[in-house]
Amino acid sequence: MSADRILGIETSCDETAASVVLGGTDVMSSVVSSQIELHARYGGVVPEVASRAHVELLMPVVAQAIIEAGIEDREIEAVAATYGPGLVGALLVGVSAAKAMALVWDVPFVAVNHLEAHLYAAFLEEPELEMPLVIVLVSGGHTSLIVMEDHLRYRVLGSTLDDAAGEAFDKVARHLGLGYPGGPIIDRLSIDGDPTAIAFPRAMARDGWDFSFSGLKTAVINHVRKNPEVSVPDVAASFQEAVADVLVDKARRAAREVGAAGLCLAGGVAANSRLREKLLDVCVEDGFRAFLPSRAMCTDNAAMVAAAGWWRLQADGPSPLDVGADPSLRLPTI
Repeated sequence: MSADRILGIETSCDETAASVVLGGTDVMSSVVSSQIELHARYGGVVPEVASRAHVELLMPVVAQAIIEAGIEDREIEAVAATYGPGLVGALLVGVSAAKAMALVWDVPFVAVNHLEAHLYAAFLEEPELEMPLVIVLVSGGHTSLIVMEDHLRYRVLGSTLDDAAGEAFDKVARHLGLGYPGGPIIDRLSIDGDPTAIAFPRAMARDGWDFSFSGLKTAVINHVRKNPEVSVPDVAASFQEAVADVLVDKARRAAREVGAAGLCLAGGVAANSRLREKLLDVCVEDGFRAFLPSRAMCTDNAAMVAAAGWWRLQADGPSPLDVGADPSLRLPTI
């Protein structure tokens, strides 16, 4: 089905976002309203607070995205929205609004998988990426190692067995009293720390494709309790190094095994400077094409939702209007 000008909507967690994307790759506008200040006082995302904020913010954000795209409402050809995974109340706000707009404008509605959307963030900045790709999808709720064979064709090699990488960053930061969100704070502190100062464990580093960060988080907490005078930047740098080592080592081995053309990062933790540096080093050493998305495309945004929606619409047509929010949705695999 042909529909090139797609409005994307993202409300899976604590970012209210809307974007207009042309042809799956040309970002005409991308507006993101962050709720970080609302949740910082609680040390993490409060689902009810997030849902209420989405209700207040979504329509102004959509209006701004359409204005910045330089178009009229009637020029929107489809509306795509994240329907999972995520916080069910937050997802319902975006899905319900997207369906209503699709009905009013008489255009297709496309239900988009949030994980799939993160994979398509790369193609907004590098449309000609050669496949197969090994993608390390790392965020607050997800850590997965994925082989992208072709558009809309994936194999999930491994996933986290407990805490996601981003979740571990937040929990370690909370224990250290650093605030929320933990990832960017630890990244900044690590600049002044020694990544070799503390030998934190690399769980499952050479064991299969799955990940486990719960033990690492516990090791950090125990070390700080036993050594209250320890340098916080050293703890941050050593913890960050342990996470990056495991992620990059598994990605490197996977790329070699599947004969990948390149290695790619996706998700919020893909903005981590040490992870980006280590992945780039591996690609230079092994001759893989590296793709590191801009930091704006790492975090939740609606441009990636519109891009994935464009591909899904071409392949599957419009989604039925009885599709509901699915907080436990998995990535579709071949």
